[in-house]
Amino acid sequence: MTRPLGWIGSAREDLLAFPDGVIREIGHALFVAQTGGKHGSAKPLQGFGGAGVLEIVEDHDGDTYRAVYTVRFAEIIYVLHAFQKKSKSGTATPLREIERIKARLKQAQQEYAEWKQDNP
Repeated sequence: MTRPLGWIGSAREDLLAFPDGVIREIGHALFVAQTGGKHGSAKPLQGFGGAGVLEIVEDHDGDTYRAVYTVRFAEIIYVLHAFQKKSKSGTATPLREIERIKARLKQAQQEYAEWKQDNP
């Protein structure tokens, strides 16, 4: 079974603004998630309690692009955030991006609860 993708906030538009090669690679990793797998470039995002929130990291032309998604919900994969990491100081995800991901995860929980009510 292939689970549909749900997009939170501007995640879809932000992803589509990435270079074509990055869009293809992240799109493939999301497809693997939709079909129940975990792409090699998808890693659990620190601070979210396990493997329920994952981050895909793609490097392109000296820049780093990231997409964050959650598999916490049985029927839908939610893409929470897509951004270009601009900081050159290490690999840690910047705090403002973590805060945005936390807020969007809450939004995904609300959307999923509403979806479950409409699709028992």
